[in-house]
Amino acid sequence: MSSTGTTGYIGGDALYLISQKHPDWELTALVRNSDKGAKVAAVYPSIRLVYGDLDSVELIEEEAAGTDIVYHFANCDHEASATAIAKGLARRQRSGAGYWIHTSGTGILGIGTLASGKFGSALPRIYNDWDGVEELKSHPDEAPHRKVDKIVLSSYSDRVKTAIVCPPTIYGPGRGPDNTRSIQAYKVAEAFLKHKKAFKIGKGENVWHEVHVQDLSELYLLLGEAATNGGPPATWNEEGYYLAENGSFVWGDIMQGIANIAAERGLIPENTVEEISPDEADKYFPRAKYYVGTSSRGVSIRGKRLLGWKPVQCSLEDELPSVVNNEAKLLGLIKSHAQKVFE
Repeated sequence: MSSTGTTGYIGGDALYLISQKHPDWELTALVRNSDKGAKVAAVYPSIRLVYGDLDSVELIEEEAAGTDIVYHFANCDHEASATAIAKGLARRQRSGAGYWIHTSGTGILGIGTLASGKFGSALPRIYNDWDGVEELKSHPDEAPHRKVDKIVLSSYSDRVKTAIVCPPTIYGPGRGPDNTRSIQAYKVAEAFLKHKKAFKIGKGENVWHEVHVQDLSELYLLLGEAATNGGPPATWNEEGYYLAENGSFVWGDIMQGIANIAAERGLIPENTVEEISPDEADKYFPRAKYYVGTSSRGVSIRGKRLLGWKPVQCSLEDELPSVVNNEAKLLGLIKSHAQKVFE
């Protein structure tokens, strides 16, 4: 098995679980430099490391050609690395099919907001990965992540089996060797604490789905186990699309929840959540209107029905106190236990 992105948030947590469950699997990880490699090696001394970045296309192609399973956890919009994986798997000399488990994202489902400009508004369309899988495979080219998704979808054959995993808003502490922090809710909390005020985009009625990172890793594990089993019970290729969610939420509610916690702890003056424009939001952190102003509604059926995937971790709402606490520590607004001990 080979993987990219193992020092990242998603890939690091998946690596933790896979290595725990299958110490017998031979694992290879692509890492950018010796600093990143040292972090992986310190925790997983048996993992084979290869050094390069996503532009090291010859290396990526060669590694894909020499393995049975490729987990691609890194940048889901990087076309050159995806093309290299496709080429490598296509020329494998090993017996049986090679499997590509690719990480995309449900940002692709936000195309309705991006096309209409209705940031902060609830849009009615809900996708699913069972009888709605054809819709997932036919988004317009301007949809987020679509270009690389098309590379994956066009690469399958009798010798190459593919699965696209689309996580929505991810949260929870990662268990990987480097980055253990997600983006969306965490950037919101960071912005509120830095600017001492809370906001939402428009009415904040836009809806996303959610998944805890540790539940997400369970789905990656189940897909890898299916691949080692020759494919079943997972479906692949034209039916290899997996939305990975465990319920929905309204962004305005999450922002109000963060504001309530921050105000209660004295980290911001008040819990009022101001309505601002999408362009104003982008001044608080890059791509804010995309991350927290779009609607992305996609229901996971395939992984649950075929693989028995059962998310069990807490909700995003329940995780918010930890989100605020961690961001406050990173900003130096509150002290960690260790800091208090050594004062």
